[in-house]
Amino acid sequence: MDHFNYQEDILFAEDVALTDIAKQYGTPSYVYSRATLERHAKAYTESFKSMDGLVCFSVKALSNIAILKVLKKCGCGFDIVSGGELHRALLAGADPQKIIFSGVGKSKAEMAAGIKSNILSFNVESESELMVLEEVAKELNAIAPVAIRFNPGVDAGEHEFIKTGRKSDKFGVSINEAMQLISKCIQSKNLNIVGLTCHIGSQISELEKFKEAAAQSLKLLLDVEKLGAELNFIDMGGGLGVTYVDEKTVQPYELIKCYEEIFRGRPERLIVEPGRSISANAGILLTKVEYKKNNFLITDAAMNDLLRPALYQAQHDVWQVNNKNDDVKNYNVVGPICETGDFLAKDKQLSADEGDLLALRSVGAYGFVMSSNYNSRMRSAEILVDKDKFHLIRRREELLDLTKLEEGLHDEI
Repeated sequence: MDHFNYQEDILFAEDVALTDIAKQYGTPSYVYSRATLERHAKAYTESFKSMDGLVCFSVKALSNIAILKVLKKCGCGFDIVSGGELHRALLAGADPQKIIFSGVGKSKAEMAAGIKSNILSFNVESESELMVLEEVAKELNAIAPVAIRFNPGVDAGEHEFIKTGRKSDKFGVSINEAMQLISKCIQSKNLNIVGLTCHIGSQISELEKFKEAAAQSLKLLLDVEKLGAELNFIDMGGGLGVTYVDEKTVQPYELIKCYEEIFRGRPERLIVEPGRSISANAGILLTKVEYKKNNFLITDAAMNDLLRPALYQAQHDVWQVNNKNDDVKNYNVVGPICETGDFLAKDKQLSADEGDLLALRSVGAYGFVMSSNYNSRMRSAEILVDKDKFHLIRRREELLDLTKLEEGLHDEI
């Protein structure tokens, strides 16, 4: 459930008309519903029954600091994949002991920042990474907390680019290699093995896939015990799918119940890393129709604002902000960028004229975070709606923002 609904044929975010937001802040703009974010976060945090649980929101899905503050107040920790995301999480007031650092290519500087910040764990994905982390920890006279990410060999995910748990993927290590790395941690003076982790993909709609991964995790957990290691947590990653158009999905309580049944009686803490399933349906992209041409609606939003349709052939519903039904036609919604691939939605039944506002649905995950300045276009504003009020949480970029980091304006060049 989300909080975007029509009131007297005008689309509202909670108790705010999107027409009012467009009037004050213009288009294109990302608009988020606080009530939806809170509802989706609590769908996870309130589902734990028999196990101690921690929900670490995946910052890569939506990284605005105001959003992270909202989720922190819901009890969430954070899953990060870069030093920049660590910086954002800490600025949002995150408890470092609720931060886990994932990703296959952590730099020494990022590792040092994580150690100095006293984060909960580094999710290590290769032997080389483990050796570098040990070196960094030794230089800092510290002990780095480690969780080994293993591949359970589960093929899951809607698109080839977001499958991450197979043996052929760049992520994680095999079960045999995981055992070897855990042994190295046990023998090290600067590494502390604290957990196991896996992540099988994204936009997954089959509960059975998660069950397979959990069963493999339990098996490995039992083998690790034989080495004498006492782990603090098992991290099952994220990946729960959402409804973009008409997809069937698994509910968070079903996922947590599944995990608690498989890990019944285990003392370890259960960590999950949802991103999309918390934020996707909490956001819309508000855009204006600039021109109509044949069956095209050319909008002021483009692939630099929302890359998912061009990159993944992702489907997003398109709603008219003014809900009229006269002269409905089949349209492709496209942007002004000089690429044939610059489309936002295809084959949508709409009644729209030049100047009308449209809302692209379910863009709260991997929307703004993947935006760019391609074609020297300025990135959009971000607005957070809270009941009958709305707040600018990121201003729209201006022309000066496009060039302020460049050095090419000096006379000597």
